[in-house]
Amino acid sequence: MAKMYYDENPDAKHDIHQLNIKLLDIPMTFLTDSGVFSKKQIDFGSRVLLENIEIEAGQSLLDVGCGYGPIGLTLAKKFSAIPTLIDVNNRALELAQKNALQNQVDAKIYQSDVYDGLEDDKFDHVISNPPIRAGKSVVHSIITGAYDHLNDGGDLTIVIQKKQGAPSAKSRMEETFGNVEIVAKDKGYYILRSVKDDL
Repeated sequence: MAKMYYDENPDAKHDIHQLNIKLLDIPMTFLTDSGVFSKKQIDFGSRVLLENIEIEAGQSLLDVGCGYGPIGLTLAKKFSAIPTLIDVNNRALELAQKNALQNQVDAKIYQSDVYDGLEDDKFDHVISNPPIRAGKSVVHSIITGAYDHLNDGGDLTIVIQKKQGAPSAKSRMEETFGNVEIVAKDKGYYILRSVKDDL
C-alpha cells in the first residue's frame, strides 16, 4: 500500500509543481510534489483558515502539519509573525524549506510527529489544518497537545469539515481549554478557536 501524505517518507513518484497564487492579497510561490497534501492547489479549508486569523507583528506561531507551508508562511509574511512549521512528512518539509526561501520568510522548519519533536517551546498561536485521514486520534492529539505549547492568552485555531469530525473536535477543544468558539463556517468547513486562559 502506498504511503500517504501523513507518513514520514511518502513513496509516491516525484511530480514537482509550482503554484503562483495570491493569498491574503500577497503574491506567494509554492513548490509542491506528489506525496504531500493538496499538491495542485491551495485547498479550500486552508484558504478559509487563512482568512480567519489575525496575528500581531512579532507574535509567534506554530503551524502543526504544515505540509509544504502555505498557511504558516503566508501568515508570517502577511503579519510579520515569527513562524515555526512542523510536519511528520520529510518530503513536505523539504518543500517548506524551499518555499520559505522563495517567499523570503525566515522560519524554523523541522520534522515532528505532532508535538514529539518540540521541546518546551511555547507560542502565541497554534494553527492547524489537521490530517483528517490520519485518524481522529491524531487530530485530537493536535488539539490536546496544543495547550502545553501555548503562552497564556494564546490560542489554537483549526479548520475541519463538519462531516469529517468538527463536532467531536469542538468537544475536545472545549474539554481541553474550557472554551471554544466557532469563528466561521463556510461550505461545511468550520474554523474553531480556543484560548488558553491566563487566569
